[in-house]
Amino acid sequence: MKTILKTSLIVAGVALALTACRDDDPDNGKLSVAVTDAPIDDAEAVVVQFTGIEIQGPGGQQSFDFDTAKTIDLLQLTGDESLELLPETELTAGQYQWMRLKVNAERGVTDSYIDINSARYSLFIPSGSETGLKLNRPFVIAAGGITDLTVDFDLRKSVHEPQDAAQDYYLRPTLRVVDNLEVGHITGMVDANLIDAEGCTDSSAVYLFDGADAETDDVDANEPEPITTGLVEVNNNGDYVYEIGFVVAGEYTLGFTCEAANDDPETDDVINFTTQNVTVNANETVTVDF
Repeated sequence: MKTILKTSLIVAGVALALTACRDDDPDNGKLSVAVTDAPIDDAEAVVVQFTGIEIQGPGGQQSFDFDTAKTIDLLQLTGDESLELLPETELTAGQYQWMRLKVNAERGVTDSYIDINSARYSLFIPSGSETGLKLNRPFVIAAGGITDLTVDFDLRKSVHEPQDAAQDYYLRPTLRVVDNLEVGHITGMVDANLIDAEGCTDSSAVYLFDGADAETDDVDANEPEPITTGLVEVNNNGDYVYEIGFVVAGEYTLGFTCEAANDDPETDDVINFTTQNVTVNANETVTVDF
């Protein structure tokens, strides 16, 4: 069975707002936050322990600490799956400057960890336990409305192999945040002949690029950079399938590659793609087959 690559993530650079449901207090709105993931090759689990959320807005800095830490395996939250971190919470309406996810991710401690080849390694976030995972992008809570956000982890870009004898894996998160009323999902099948073609690796993926007829490239932190990627897997019927969730409505280019194993995010690699354009509408799932 082919494994795959799935990555992604760039944090949205626009304010996110949602007006739905009326609130009893016309000066307040509500915020809820969930997490999802684009998986990484070869890992059996990528677990992060969340302890709370901080935000900066009209009321100054506010912190919401969980009664019990939430230990979440991000690999279980792929495609259109997500898990709630912060339930609907009433806040002052207005513009918010940033959000911080508070985590436990110390060196040499497996409160957060990664499982690879049946072995468990500590997942260390530099300064994570002190500063958390900060999203330096604004969002808006509308008066009388609910702002429902999902934070997407890009594990392909974020997880780095041990750099010293301590054997800690490093997590330097690349995060993307979206408003759930503004997103759709993409699914599709991949012809087995594309998976098994000459020159293919044991990892295949579908990359998502901004705009129609966009230039395609590997993951290397240089433009053009994919927004996210979808892992190609075998379903119960023996078909090769992929799924990319939480895509903001708009025009995109999809690029399939059977050479995903050659894509090292630390280097500029030559990857061959087969492309198609796709239009994503909010609250809809579009099917694109290769």
